[in-house]
Amino acid sequence: MHPAAGLLIAYLAGSIPAAYLAGRLRGVDLRKHGSGNLGATNVVRVLGMKAGITVFAVDVAKGALPVALLPQWVAAPRRDLWAIAFGLAAIFGHVRPVFLLGRRGGKGVATASGVFFALAPIPMVIALTAFTLVFYASRYVSLASLTGAVVLPVALAVTRGPQSPVFVISTLVAAFVFWTHRANIGRLRRGEEHRFGTRAAAPDVAVATATDSGEAGPVDRRIRRRLDDRERRQQPREGR
Repeated sequence: MHPAAGLLIAYLAGSIPAAYLAGRLRGVDLRKHGSGNLGATNVVRVLGMKAGITVFAVDVAKGALPVALLPQWVAAPRRDLWAIAFGLAAIFGHVRPVFLLGRRGGKGVATASGVFFALAPIPMVIALTAFTLVFYASRYVSLASLTGAVVLPVALAVTRGPQSPVFVISTLVAAFVFWTHRANIGRLRRGEEHRFGTRAAAPDVAVATATDSGEAGPVDRRIRRRLDDRERRQQPREGR
């Protein structure tokens, strides 16, 4: 297989808009609900945990499978470098999916995680551990994602050395993750970022727009009721 064909396959795999499809199956355009982001976190906020876990698994697989499977079919030297290239193509596909005409997809964290799980599993486990600790301590998904993006290159530098191509790419991906989270960073600095699992964590784009215009469709009302129910379930827990 020509490397260009592998890049195309990886990009198309990354472009599969799992979050968008999950929303459409429920009659919801997630770009207009919750945070408006096509990522697993917003799926959990709007559609629930089961849908969010499914979307997260698909997004991780979109990054891992091209890296793990495509290099063995490439008729070119340095298949390790082509594995990295396929991973970058998958991440780009997730962020700018062709199936949504190149419009904004997700922020790339889950797909990048899949890429590095395939490229460097032990450093990725270290980064995932850092993500988990920060998330449970703060309930900020964005802060945990940024922490994981920083820890991964450090772990790669220790385990593989700074000359490793995977380390170099991890630093570029970390910078990209910071760029895609620039709005979250601003909210964190101002103390306005929303914690996961609370009503404040799900500012509904469509409902806010409908409120401004004085109109709300049946889907908007259904999503708002779901968020209201989630807030009521949260209140006794917060009171303890």
